[in-house]
This record gives sequence, structure tokens and C-alpha cells, in this order.
Amino acid sequence: MPSKLMLVFVGMDIIFAGCGGLLMGFSLLSEQALRANPTVDNVAQNLLLDQCPLTAGVVNAIFVFVTFILSLPALFLPMNRGWLRAQGWLVVFCATFTLGLGLSVWVGTLTTRNNLSIIWGREPPLVQSLLQQKFSCCGYFNSTSPPFVQDSTCVNSLVAAQKGGCIGKFSSFANKYLDFVFTAAFGIVGIDTVLVLCVAMVLKYRQEQERYRHIDEKNGAMGSL
Repeated sequence: MPSKLMLVFVGMDIIFAGCGGLLMGFSLLSEQALRANPTVDNVAQNLLLDQCPLTAGVVNAIFVFVTFILSLPALFLPMNRGWLRAQGWLVVFCATFTLGLGLSVWVGTLTTRNNLSIIWGREPPLVQSLLQQKFSCCGYFNSTSPPFVQDSTCVNSLVAAQKGGCIGKFSSFANKYLDFVFTAAFGIVGIDTVLVLCVAMVLKYRQEQERYRHIDEKNGAMGSL
């Protein structure tokens, strides 16, 4: 009958692998979404995803899966500690990797307005028009700076001036979306930390079991004399 400690360890190991699946799924689906034609529904999200380290997310997920596979011998070899140590260090590496990805997204949110201004300026009129339609605004800072794109939302200069620029609504959307991304990354780091603690406790437990076994063997040898 497995101990409660081992059940918790196995459970956290499975959750750890699930987090790798989330990283892989989010990264691959996001890369697929970026290849789609821009629409009012996806234009803002795709512009933000294009700034996220999606390829690094796939690499991170691969390391998570490799770590999970290498943890299996530790489960089936109840007295082995070498595989556990290797798993512990790999989990620390994965946690550091994920933390770096989350921090890179978080740092980007500190200068959201400036970053979005650069993004807006380099996009073609079609994308700018879709953003105007999505947020019901005209131009980035205002209707004249940079000049708005005439479309069904901004039909003329008078209407454009009344609607105002997109900076506020676009920045608010970007902050909420990117906050979700880096918060999820930090949550995965938290799960990794719990798994590292579980690995440390299982190592300690197996070390004690090994010590008791040596004591029993020594006592048995002395008793047979």
C-alpha cells in the first residue's frame, strides 16, 4: 500500500506533466492562430500573442515531458534516490525556465502603451482599421496622431474626433490578456515548487528507510554471531 507521501508525490508529478501539456497546447494553438487571417475578433489577441515567447514555451514543455518520463524510474524503484535527485534538478530547471517566460511577459506589461504604439505604427491600414472597429475608436493616441483609417467606424474626421483614440481601450485589453498569461506562468512555477518539495521529502524518507535497513542488517548480523 503506497504511503500518503508517495500518493501526493505521484499526484503532483501528474499535475506537473499536465502543466507541460498546457504550455504545449497554448503555444501551438497560439502559433496556429497567428497564421489565421486577421478579423475583428482575433486581431488584438494575435498582435499580443506575437509578442509572447511561444517557441520558448514549446521548448519548455518538451523539457517538462522529458522530466516527467525520467521521473518514472523513481516511482517503480522504491529505494532508488539517483533518479529522484535527477528529477529534482530538472524540475528546478523547468521552473526557472517558466519563471523566465513569465517575467518576460510581465516586463512587457510595464511599458504597454509604448509597446502598443510601436505595434500600431508598423501594422498595415487593414489591421489598424480592424482595431478601430473592435474598440470603437479612431487612431492610436487620437484621430490625428497618428491619423485614423477611414472605415465604417471612423467615417469622417468629425466622428473620429468624437470617438477618441484607441490607446486607452487597447492598453486595457492588452493588460488584462497579458496579466492572464504571466499569472498562469507563475502558477505553473508554484506547482513546480511544490513538486520540488515533494521530491525532497521522498528523498529524505528513502534515506531514512535505507538507514533503518542498514541498522536492521547490522543487528541481524550481530544476533547471528
